[in-house]
Amino acid sequence: MMRPGWRLRWSGGMLAMVLAVVLAAPLGATPPLPTIDYVAERAAIGRYQDADQRLQDIGWRLAQGNAGFCPRAIPAIGLQLQDMASYGAPEIARSAIGLKRDFAVQTAARGSPAALSGVFTRNREIVALERFDPNQWPAEPGRMNWHRLVWAHDHIDAMLTEHGGIAVGFADGAVARVIPVEVCATRFELMGDGGKAVADGQRVVIGIDFPAFAYPEEDVFAAVVAHELAHNVLEHDAWLDRNGRRRRHVRLTEREADRLMPWLLANAGYDPAAAATFMTRWGSRHDAGILMIRSHDGWDERAEFIAAELPLIAQAMAREGRADWTAHFRREIDPARGLGKTGRE
Repeated sequence: MMRPGWRLRWSGGMLAMVLAVVLAAPLGATPPLPTIDYVAERAAIGRYQDADQRLQDIGWRLAQGNAGFCPRAIPAIGLQLQDMASYGAPEIARSAIGLKRDFAVQTAARGSPAALSGVFTRNREIVALERFDPNQWPAEPGRMNWHRLVWAHDHIDAMLTEHGGIAVGFADGAVARVIPVEVCATRFELMGDGGKAVADGQRVVIGIDFPAFAYPEEDVFAAVVAHELAHNVLEHDAWLDRNGRRRRHVRLTEREADRLMPWLLANAGYDPAAAATFMTRWGSRHDAGILMIRSHDGWDERAEFIAAELPLIAQAMAREGRADWTAHFRREIDPARGLGKTGRE
């Protein structure tokens, strides 16, 4: 699981500050502790959460809108937690956002059961997930401990699958029971530094420095999320594991993900043409590196492949009221290829 990198940047900055104080102090003297600007820390956390909220809102809309077509759908409530143990400086993060314990609400995706309940406000402290208090789970020594957060989200998923809902307890004594809806089985995660967008079959991970975060149009930013989601719902990672990650194979899976983007957007209520807009805007500025290794088509070719899907989507929407890509999308690869193999080629 990728951890929010702004915490790494903060940790590195604080380390440099502490070293500067130590080096400036006379030998044998106890250096003063650095002054913490909690207003600045709170603002930094808030900026990260704003970006994460945008990603979760879009991811939820895409995952729910396409749930009827994904190879695996799961019950979900659209809730994402945060754990102070995963920060570079847990004590400072806890003080900055006013927590006594470690677990709190990070995001409730727009339109999700968590958001519609109205109770999962940002940074609201959590003390119970059904019968368990995640604050009591052991945290490994050191900082940047993200394991408990994975356990918490896995526990929520298990409760939703096994019991059809989950009761969440808050530090103020309130309890909310939330009932899930079906979504495509993918988690969306924001990486706090870096400018890449990747998918691994289970997650879509986007770096906070990815250029599309600067795009004001939601549907254009949604296109990059749709591209990575396409890799997961088309099960590209498993296919490449079975058949080898040759450049030609990677290029075919990338082409499929490009072409499926507008289908996923359409089912989520976004403008499918935004996929071509994204590819033209982003690709004309940023695709030189990937083009050199030929793991992707050129950005202009990619935009043309996307545009060719738009009439098919329009016909499907007019005829059926949905863009059923399981029935009408032409595959570039044979999805069953290599299913009899064991291990990688």
